[in-house]
Amino acid sequence: MNTGTIRDTLRSTIGLPAVRWVALLGLCAAYLQGGIDKTFDFGGAIGEMTHFGLLPAAPFAVAVIVLELGASVMILAGLHRWLGALALAVFTLLATFLALRFWTMPAGQDRFMAENAFFEHLGLTGGFLLVAWEDLHQLAAGRR
Repeated sequence: MNTGTIRDTLRSTIGLPAVRWVALLGLCAAYLQGGIDKTFDFGGAIGEMTHFGLLPAAPFAVAVIVLELGASVMILAGLHRWLGALALAVFTLLATFLALRFWTMPAGQDRFMAENAFFEHLGLTGGFLLVAWEDLHQLAAGRR
């Protein structure tokens, strides 16, 4: 098999709409799980908001649940996908700087884990920005 054949096979497989949707689902998975968990454990959601100094906690918890679930559904359903992706990109970036301030922590395992999570969340932010960019380009080209 030559590289052209491999590339064509990969392009036809990865280019399938189902593969694209599964990729979007993977990108949204943590937000779907977080929104569902917060919905079924609203007391825990309030505790999380309080822990991060977001008061009054209950309205912040509701807003986060609506954002996580609503924006994820927008992305997966293709309904103003760009807007849902931008919303989760901004949310992720803000939450990352709020919750994963590794630079304030003493050296050690906790700092190491927070630093890794910080940069992983920057990667998620970049992924959502790419989704928004692609969707806006498709809209501008009249392909959606």
